[in-house]
Amino acid sequence: MRVLGTWVLIPGMILAAGSAAVAGGIRFDEVAKESGVDFTHTARSFSGPHRAVLEMFTEGGAVVAVGDFDGDGDDDLYLLDSKEGAEQGLFRNDGHGRFTEVAEQAGLAGGNGPQTLVSDALWLDYDNDGHLDLLASRLGVPILYRNLGVSAGSDGKVPRFVPVTKAAGLGGLSANTFASITFDADGDGWLDLVLGHYFMPVNLFALETTKILPNDLDRAINGGGVTFWHNVAKADAPGGRAFVERTVEAGLDHHTGWTLDLGHGDLDNDGDQDFYLAGDYGTDRLFMNRGDGRFEDVTATAIGFDTRKGMNVDMGDYNRDGFLDIYVTNITDEYMKECNMLWHNNGDGTFVDLSRETGTCDTDWGWAGKFADLDNDGWEDLFVVNGLRSAGERNYIPVLLEMILTPNVDFSDVNSYPDIEEMTWSGYQKQRLFHNLSDGTFKEIGAAAGVDNDLDGRGVGISDFDSDGRLDIYQANCNRRGFLFKNVTGSPGRWVEVRLVGNTQGEKRSNRNAIGARVTVKAGGKTWIREVNGGNGFSSQSSLRLHFGLGEARTIDSVRIRWPSGRVETFEAKPEDSVWPLGSIITVTEGESWTEDPASAKRRNSAKEERTQIQPGKDGDAHSQTTHQPQKKWQPEL
Repeated sequence: MRVLGTWVLIPGMILAAGSAAVAGGIRFDEVAKESGVDFTHTARSFSGPHRAVLEMFTEGGAVVAVGDFDGDGDDDLYLLDSKEGAEQGLFRNDGHGRFTEVAEQAGLAGGNGPQTLVSDALWLDYDNDGHLDLLASRLGVPILYRNLGVSAGSDGKVPRFVPVTKAAGLGGLSANTFASITFDADGDGWLDLVLGHYFMPVNLFALETTKILPNDLDRAINGGGVTFWHNVAKADAPGGRAFVERTVEAGLDHHTGWTLDLGHGDLDNDGDQDFYLAGDYGTDRLFMNRGDGRFEDVTATAIGFDTRKGMNVDMGDYNRDGFLDIYVTNITDEYMKECNMLWHNNGDGTFVDLSRETGTCDTDWGWAGKFADLDNDGWEDLFVVNGLRSAGERNYIPVLLEMILTPNVDFSDVNSYPDIEEMTWSGYQKQRLFHNLSDGTFKEIGAAAGVDNDLDGRGVGISDFDSDGRLDIYQANCNRRGFLFKNVTGSPGRWVEVRLVGNTQGEKRSNRNAIGARVTVKAGGKTWIREVNGGNGFSSQSSLRLHFGLGEARTIDSVRIRWPSGRVETFEAKPEDSVWPLGSIITVTEGESWTEDPASAKRRNSAKEERTQIQPGKDGDAHSQTTHQPQKKWQPEL
């Protein structure tokens, strides 16, 4: 082992020298400022007699979107502010976890006007040109920015973005959008959009009526619903593509509730993408894809109707049974004892909520919750942020309850709600980290892991920002600066990371970033699945790079990739060998071959050389698989 600067090289991983990691336990250090990500969110202030109530219902907007916008192989950060005139933050990663703010240079700093508020952000390559574009959803008309590439930038490093909203078909959408996801709904090789709208389509900055809030606290039907946007060819549009609304044709127009989040995945293992809708003030809904871009609402038979306050949707196979499960946050405070929902996928089209049995029920006023294997032990953990409004000592809940219990009160009228003033409403709640114990249960370890702050969290972005094989976390906070948690876990398990590039040519093609692809890894008699998703998690988008913690596995025996096009490719290991080197970052191009990232190979080779010098000939060493000389390319079996 050798110390190089501030890093310690160990085969298959990198540890920060002098870190607070404790062997055998998940541990994070908060490093936002020293990493160059010094960004503070400020909620929007309204004017007029209904100012306080409107601010209560829009106190979100602390969004994080992770994506490699410059195509250099490292994940970058896009962070939102909500204050009128405030600039958004775009932080470019240098590959070592150091960031530089470049939003204005890239053309992505704006969006918050006098009557608009950027409320969500989503990276997507809508025209399959190899550059990540950006959708900024708003209270108001969204902005679709097209990425012109680094050649159009001022320095050859930072791409230039230009707004193409109207030309791309989204100029007629004026809604109060809180959620956005992207996937190829009909298998034509182009990314479509599902947008979740919270309020009905009214201008919140110039009210024409005061009856704009939920008409029922449990079964509201006067929300913004959901819209579906099909990606179609249009010769005169930028990139030759545009979006056309097809909500009715997709079978989604009957939902008129208050949509707070959306999440997608192949829930029935049939090869297409289904999606779950988290509804505030009313039932969640589950839509199964028929395979042609139309969806069937299976809520009644699959999960049943509920009256909770759905806030978040993420998917992962927490028990490794080969089926994606669903995690939804709700509200559990002194007034509402709802409990979150961990929908265990039964594999037969039905789900059962096992949040109480698994120990993931109570996260107070929950917001974003994300699955991630944070110690590479082979089991996906859960990180959840919480807290609505942390302010003064007075508690708003008793004041609110007095209104709720008033006979014949009109919940939809903003005049019915008492002024919150400087009161706290479900605030100062600690974040939760649930460690997967591999037996179907989780243990809350937020304090020990160093992430149990009590700020009002909103969005969560997961990525291996410094490419050391350990997943890091960005936590966006309402009215506070965000946190970048560097994973400094000691003695984590083995791992591999996979970046997919879809084949965009031919009759059967995939979208460029392979959103919707599923990768199945087998190692040491165990099996893992991961899917590339386009925006799962409240106010969140995480890395498009798939991370596999492999525990004590010594080799990877096989890898199966099911691409969005329907193509299936399988990589099989040779005897006594590994499909890919452990501790590597692999890029797979559909229908072609795989390569290891040069930085990944350099790190592994340096670690291998050092281990060979210190421990020559120890084939039984815990990391001996890193001594294999991997082939740089391996033609897949089709």
